[in-house]
Amino acid sequence: MRPEILLPLFEELKSIKGIGDKTARWLKYLCGSGCVIDMLWHLPASVKHRIFFDKNPPLDEPIRTRLSVKEYVVPKIKRLPLRIICQADFGRVDLIFFHYHLASMTSKFPIESKIFVAGTLHEKENYYEIIHPDGIALLSDKIPEYQIIYPMTEGKTSATLTRLMENVWQKIPELPEWLDEEVIHKNHFLSWKQSLFCAHHPKMISDCSRNNPARQRLIYDELLAHQLSLKLIRQYHQQQMGIGCPLKNTIKLNLPFQLTKAQQKVLYEISDDLSAPFPMNRLLQGDVGSGKTIVAVLSALHVIANNHQVALMAPTDILARQHYGKIQKLLAKSGVQVALLTAKEKGKVRKAILNNLVQGKIQFLIGTHALIEDNVQFQKLGLAIVDEQHRFGVNQRLDLIQKQKGCNLLVMSATPIPRSLAMTTYGDMDISVLDEKPKGRQSILTRVMTLGKIPQLVEKLKETTAQVYWVCPLVSESEKSDLMAAEKRYHELKKEFGDFVGLIHGKMKADEKESVMHDFQMGKIRILVSTTVIEVGVDVPNASIMIVEHAERFGLATLHQLRGRVGRGNQSSFCVLLHGRLGENGKERLDILRRSDNGFEISNKDLQMRGAGEVLGLRQSGFQQYRLAQLPEDQNWLELAAEQAQKILQNDPHLEKNKNLRILLYLFEREKAIMTLKAG
Repeated sequence: MRPEILLPLFEELKSIKGIGDKTARWLKYLCGSGCVIDMLWHLPASVKHRIFFDKNPPLDEPIRTRLSVKEYVVPKIKRLPLRIICQADFGRVDLIFFHYHLASMTSKFPIESKIFVAGTLHEKENYYEIIHPDGIALLSDKIPEYQIIYPMTEGKTSATLTRLMENVWQKIPELPEWLDEEVIHKNHFLSWKQSLFCAHHPKMISDCSRNNPARQRLIYDELLAHQLSLKLIRQYHQQQMGIGCPLKNTIKLNLPFQLTKAQQKVLYEISDDLSAPFPMNRLLQGDVGSGKTIVAVLSALHVIANNHQVALMAPTDILARQHYGKIQKLLAKSGVQVALLTAKEKGKVRKAILNNLVQGKIQFLIGTHALIEDNVQFQKLGLAIVDEQHRFGVNQRLDLIQKQKGCNLLVMSATPIPRSLAMTTYGDMDISVLDEKPKGRQSILTRVMTLGKIPQLVEKLKETTAQVYWVCPLVSESEKSDLMAAEKRYHELKKEFGDFVGLIHGKMKADEKESVMHDFQMGKIRILVSTTVIEVGVDVPNASIMIVEHAERFGLATLHQLRGRVGRGNQSSFCVLLHGRLGENGKERLDILRRSDNGFEISNKDLQMRGAGEVLGLRQSGFQQYRLAQLPEDQNWLELAAEQAQKILQNDPHLEKNKNLRILLYLFEREKAIMTLKAG
């Protein structure tokens, strides 16, 4: 149950004066959710100082000035703007409004009324103009000297949000202090409410900086909440009774290759976990092609040999079916019953799978999000494997392991994460790393070319029979973008190669994608035009050429993942990065890829260049997405927060002594708050 003192902060946005349904929908999109607290986490990006001028005002700079309304010029054509002709001491000033409510404006600011206006003054031939003033009020009202600039969506102004924010302050309660006095004094922190108020009322540009004391307090609070959450989850797991799976004569596999030393080491770590008295909670990190899948299968056989079931959850239908095909082939002679469950399995087929699962006839179930549905019940689930963890939220992996008390958890990520970041993002887990590639894995020659080389590249493709991925950043053409759309590129290549060209993207139906991938795997399609839907996991050994169009628009980690789709067979493989206009940053990114194929090295560089949000794909993933903190910029605060969280829980394992910290957890860790407090 959420602490009562926080209820005003978790009310719907419509509880705020001035916010109706339409505005609430816009704010939900802008701020990430529909609660009052989400508006508070949406901090200003900048501030403009608007100096008052009655005479000789500067041009093209934010000002405040007094005007007298003289005439409304209403356009006869709707798309044209409203013009309000005014008089200032320094001459005529026209106020231009493209979006307006005429009756409201003429009522509030009638002819000959004296008004106060804030905006940027532009000089015309014999008059001045202010387009969409930042503020307009009668002289009796006040327009602030400082204009707060919030990150905004197109078509909206910061003035709207600033006005609404003033109504939000009435909702903010005085919260009890959760930080130790020593931490507060040492770092010169204000209270939480004072910090929030100062962060939303900057007086100068430096007040919007990450180094501003008010913001640093809020950043530290967020990082402390996250570290407490991770450590509480870890503590909770270690207090559960595990499903003991001692190492037995596991089901034998005749592998056509030898395991690497890294794979053997990781299997020992997993074996120790599975034999422990509490559940395994482990992250398996491995670069592209490092052999994570075979480690997962061998771990599964360890559990199955102990008469327990295994579930493997993949983020997409394509990847789930690929895993199913591979694993079914590997276990064909083992006697292990493998099944597939996705949204596509319906009716009698689905019913049979669910019945066999409950009866224990299915030992290894592979699927998508369908695995976490309520009606999917296991007889004896011993191990849950989550592939491409960054595509799932924390709650989804918890939903899977909660199908069996004490269930072991193994999550796998092919997105190499710098160690410092992995420790903070997955602080509740033990971490294993596959840092060695299997013998025979082909090196990939990477070339960087301009988009102007596409005609020559197409001619070269006519001279080879190799299978090709051609990746574009968009699905269909956009008026606002010059990027080559996948659909347009598909049609252009089809003119050259006919029916040997296929198209796949995330907007297609599951059975359409499956059909295209099947044809590509069978060699019926030679050139597969795609969006980044094929970024992770897709395995076609005969594909040996990867072409990425507008490579400068992708992050390093994504480009490395795309490149990893080739080099899986025994033929020489190539990656061609096609780019448009490049800045220094873009040149450096592509040069790193050309020089290195080490995913961990590339990810570290990506972290330095773009920050954790982009490296981990936070905008479309289940990774922890900080509202205020940024890594690596806030690494020092993170280390302090981790150290403090450890001290707090050593002295107060269930947060009974400092219950105020529970308030902090609910403020920042809503998704996991119930789980993190279960230990208490």
